[in-house]
Amino acid sequence: MTTNQWLIIGFVGQALFGARFIIQWIVSEKKGESTIPLSFWYCSIGGAVVLLTYAIHRQDPVFIVGQSLGSIIYVRNLVLIDRKRKSMAAVGADNEQLEN
Repeated sequence: MTTNQWLIIGFVGQALFGARFIIQWIVSEKKGESTIPLSFWYCSIGGAVVLLTYAIHRQDPVFIVGQSLGSIIYVRNLVLIDRKRKSMAAVGADNEQLEN
């Protein structure tokens, strides 16, 4: 790949990563309270993976470590969110059975 193509990849990763804050801001404004939507975490993962690819190409160990650790945290947050949703759904199903 050419230098310009790698720069485009880097800027796309940065745009994805930065978009998460705009998404969070818009959703929070609509709800009237601070909230972190799922799309925040997906943009975080997407941006981190693209930036990690760019950092590996640049052979920048500081950038590589930062994006690697961040990616693990973003995925973990999605796992925790999914676990909570499943738990809430199970509680809702249990409550529905009790009412019937």
